Formats: sequence, C-alpha cells, structure tokens
Amino acid sequence: MTTLICGSLAFDSIANFPGRFADQILPQQLHILNVSFLVPTLRREFGGCAGNIAYNLSCLGADAIVVAAVGSDGDEYLRRVRAWGLATDHIRKVEDTYTAQAFIMTDIDNNQITAFHPGAMQQAHETPIPQRNDIALAIVAPDGREAMLRHADQLRRDSIPFIFDPGQGLPMFDGAELRQFVAQATWLAVNDYEAQMLCDRTGLSLEAMSRSNLRGIVVTLAAQGCEIWQQGLRSSVAGVDAQQVVDPTGCGDAFRSALLFGLERGWDLERCARLGNRLGALKIASRGGQNHVPDRTSLVG
Repeated sequence: MTTLICGSLAFDSIANFPGRFADQILPQQLHILNVSFLVPTLRREFGGCAGNIAYNLSCLGADAIVVAAVGSDGDEYLRRVRAWGLATDHIRKVEDTYTAQAFIMTDIDNNQITAFHPGAMQQAHETPIPQRNDIALAIVAPDGREAMLRHADQLRRDSIPFIFDPGQGLPMFDGAELRQFVAQATWLAVNDYEAQMLCDRTGLSLEAMSRSNLRGIVVTLAAQGCEIWQQGLRSSVAGVDAQQVVDPTGCGDAFRSALLFGLERGWDLERCARLGNRLGALKIASRGGQNHVPDRTSLVG
C-alpha cells in the first residue's frame, strides 16, 4: 500500500542578517519605507510541505505518491524525488513559470521577513488524484488554494481517508470552506496557533470537531509535544528533548510524516505522535527541511 501526498514543492532561499531589523527601520518613516539589508550568508534548500513529508517517509522506508507542481526550473527537484525511490508521474511540470519559492531573511533575534512566490503551485489543481486501488490514505497539505479544495473533494469522492493539514494556507479559506474541509477529512493536524484560527473561523471548538466525523485531531505544541482530541476527550503526548536547536523549518512536516507512517500501519494516534515528536526533535538539529538523516531502526524498531 502507498500514501498520497498533496502539497507544495518549493525552493527556500534563506539569508541571515547579522543585525536587528528594528535598528534599520525608522518608525516615523514607515510611509516611505525603503530599506536594504546586507546578508553575507545565503543558502538554497529544497522545501515545500509535500517535499518535506515525502523525504521523511522515504527515510522511514514507506512508499508515497506526490501530487504537486514544479516550474521550468524543477528538474533538479524531480531528480531528487526519484533518488528517494519515489515516482514523479503525478508531479506536473509547468514550463512558463518558476517552482514555488520562499525568500527568507532572519536577523539575530530570529525575526523573519519572508516573500513567497507561488509559481507553479498555482496550477497544482490541474493534476487530479490518481485512480489507484493501492492508496491507503492521504494528506492535503498547504498548496495552491484551488488544489487544496479540489484534492479534498476528490479524496472524499474516492473514499480515501486523509489528514487535513491547512498550515500556512489556512488564511486563504473562510469559515464555510474550512467547515467543509473538516467534514471531508478523517484526521486534522494543526499547530496551536492554527488551531485557534481554525476555531475562530469555523465557530467550532476542537472538542466539537472531534465529536464529528473526525477520527482524531492532533495539535502540535513545539517542544511541549502535542495534544490529541478524540471523541471529545483530550490527551497529551510529551515532547522529546532535542540535542540542539538549529532550525525549526520542516519540523511540522516531519511530524506529519510520522502520522502518515503510523496510521497506514494501523497504529493509534498516541503511538503516531510519539514517533512524530522523536522525528521532529531530530529534524530541528539540522538546517532546512531535508538535511537530517532519520535512522528507521532506532526510530521505529
């Protein structure tokens, strides 16, 4: 059996500013803001939620199908996915645009200024869910707005259980649309900030949502671990201490790959979350979303 991953593939260009943004911005001149930051360090990373999740699943020894889009500059990413042993048949290449890209500057206080270009991601909806009988479950992760809507509809139509992971895409949807996602999904995965926004927009509490069609809700709490809601009851899974904290980019995606890995094998949510916390603690010790090297034997046994 295999796991279907619907989400973004992106390049992250990350620069570090060895000062404070606040020292370079004059509050009284915000109406004519014109600033420049000298960034002596710059690195380019493979990213995007679907890419990060697929990387972690491949490290755990699981099979996956990625449904996404890249631009004319995406050949390097396609080769990378194939190197993981995964097929790229359902990754659309859009020749007249770039692959989605994030440009991130971080100052010494870990404040960030980010510009995001969606590029080919805006056409991800043109690739439908593949018609296969070996898909055990799926995830709808942050992607183009239309892609998230269509893929959720298609998964529900095909009776494929899936995790709804709105992530940074959550603000794109109004309350009615989010309630529809919840009604279509089988599980929900959010961080604590997203959980509050979701409740505000839908008018539903986590307790109420967990008593609906959902088999479970997982709310990640960074170093504190996570909360799990099932049938109106909340439980906690303690976090795992990281050897060092270097970069949180991709930690949520690593956690979600653990959910998919465990759920496909019939694990309960608590066991899935424990693996997710261990994998997240491993990832945070490396820069970027795909540079850590999970050891399947030590993580899973």
